[in-house]
Amino acid sequence: MTSQVRGTQLARLLGQWHALPGRRRSPDYAALAGAVRGLLADGRLPLGVRLPAERELAEALRISRTTVTAAYRQLRESGHLASRRGAGSWTMLPGTHRVASTGLWTPLDDRDMIDLGVAALAAPPELLPAARAAAEDLPRYLGGAGYHPTGVIELREAVAAGYTARGLPTSPDQIMVTSGTQHALDLVLRLALAPGGNVLVESPTYPNALAALAARRARITTHGLATDAAGWDADLLLGSLRQGRPKLAYLIPDFQNPTGHLMPAELRERVVAAGHAAGTDLVIDESFVDLPLDGTELPPPVATFDRHSRVISIGGMSKPYWGGLRIGWVRASAPQVQRLAAARVGVDMASPVLDQLVAVHLLADAPAIVAARRTQLAAQRDALTDALARRLPDWRVTAPRGGVTLWVELDGPISSALARAAEEVGVRLAPGPRFGLDGTLERFLRLPFTLPAADLAEAVGRLAAVRYDLDRAGRPRWQEPAVIA
Repeated sequence: MTSQVRGTQLARLLGQWHALPGRRRSPDYAALAGAVRGLLADGRLPLGVRLPAERELAEALRISRTTVTAAYRQLRESGHLASRRGAGSWTMLPGTHRVASTGLWTPLDDRDMIDLGVAALAAPPELLPAARAAAEDLPRYLGGAGYHPTGVIELREAVAAGYTARGLPTSPDQIMVTSGTQHALDLVLRLALAPGGNVLVESPTYPNALAALAARRARITTHGLATDAAGWDADLLLGSLRQGRPKLAYLIPDFQNPTGHLMPAELRERVVAAGHAAGTDLVIDESFVDLPLDGTELPPPVATFDRHSRVISIGGMSKPYWGGLRIGWVRASAPQVQRLAAARVGVDMASPVLDQLVAVHLLADAPAIVAARRTQLAAQRDALTDALARRLPDWRVTAPRGGVTLWVELDGPISSALARAAEEVGVRLAPGPRFGLDGTLERFLRLPFTLPAADLAEAVGRLAAVRYDLDRAGRPRWQEPAVIA
């Protein structure tokens, strides 16, 4: 079923469309068409969505139907709208332009490159002692085959205890250890999504999740996030679930990647209820849940509101600890965990025992490790926002209350061009279109604050120089960036 935007919903998204730059030089219909194109470019208005009828939108905007008719005509002529008599009009992009979200590669070992494509921290100092302690624990496992499809019991107990401490009672039987959060997502998709199934995701969202969905040949629909602190539009998100009735919805409610938004508790409860009513399973990515900043209080886990085993939570060690420790997990009902273990046999059998034991020791020291991470990240976030305010004041930034990334609104649709130019001056970027579908989000850029403050300031200085010369320079040669994480 095609999702539809009602007239009142589109009017709210358009906001003060008649006051946009250049408004006085354009007739009403051209300004309205330009505002709709802007929503599509930003990813706030998904592709393939049916727009309201002309009369309905005219009433919502309190303008003449003739103006809306002319705006829709201009959108059709520019390739942003497809219409069929008696059936309505759907959003699209001109031609066959599409930006893929895949393109993973092995990063170059270039010490002069400031890599802002990967949002991950270096290992904490506690990692080496944890590895030594894990090696001392290993002998008691050497007498067995070493295959633990759901994970060693010590780690499952530690992860379950973490959920319980967050107010979500969890038993070890509800935990399955995986080889990272991405592996957890892949296993859940193998179990819960048939090839070609319909999936709802946020826009923007995590590129490697889009890659996993593409591998399942999923039919992806999107819910556009606001650029301000509000994040999710509850009316539109719940409407997408009720109308589209997707098989799965993949959401990142805790410091969303890349925007840093934090979903409020009331919306979490409503999303779970809407998912149950629509027959939609919710895959909740909690990769950043351990990283609230500035004393931000976290809402209850989404699964707290689940009474029908509709919520599957995934998380891991990569963001708060170290990406090189490939440990993730799934929290679900005990029967779902057993089905995941059966599906896993065709993939990798089990996660490495030694890595799991390292994770056990790190989680035992979690309060101290995570507190230090939060202090470090808050300082680096502030250093990055200060540098952007000084060197690139026309870029709009809302400092997140947690996570590891800024979602920056640029001064024009230049994200991909900026990434190409920045590569030449030793800065690797993750341009906005990587976080969406079909070439949108060109006015946005994700900037992680996981590097030292000095590196972040240097990177911003180089970006400022590139931005100044971008419109004057020729198109540089550029190789596709490697990993976005």
